[in-house]
Amino acid sequence: MPAKPSAPTNHDKLDRVVAEARRNRDQREKGYREQALKLYPWICGRCAREFTTVNLHELTVHHRDHNHDNNPSDGSNWELLCLYCHDNEHSRYLEAGFGGGGDKPKAQLTQQPFANLKSLLKAE
Repeated sequence: MPAKPSAPTNHDKLDRVVAEARRNRDQREKGYREQALKLYPWICGRCAREFTTVNLHELTVHHRDHNHDNNPSDGSNWELLCLYCHDNEHSRYLEAGFGGGGDKPKAQLTQQPFANLKSLLKAE
């Protein structure tokens, strides 16, 4: 007697959802990536590293406004960045507190080195 197929588990459902999300992301990225590679020279917009078909996979499309759904066909929201410069750009964005972390509090400055500057300048 053949084994009865088991009911899908939550893990199976999650795997399907993740796989579909990845397919959709890859399809979306391919669309604007291909457009950007046609519009712009294959040069990193920050470090000016040049790319060829051999290393083109290391050149990424960066969204200037950090909105990956904002993809105007004229490319005005894109710039080509190498992997390293792209990672650096996103790190700086997150460190600045713009990472979209919901309600998490932004870091507060604990020092105010110029707080007394006005009175010091008046004293002279």
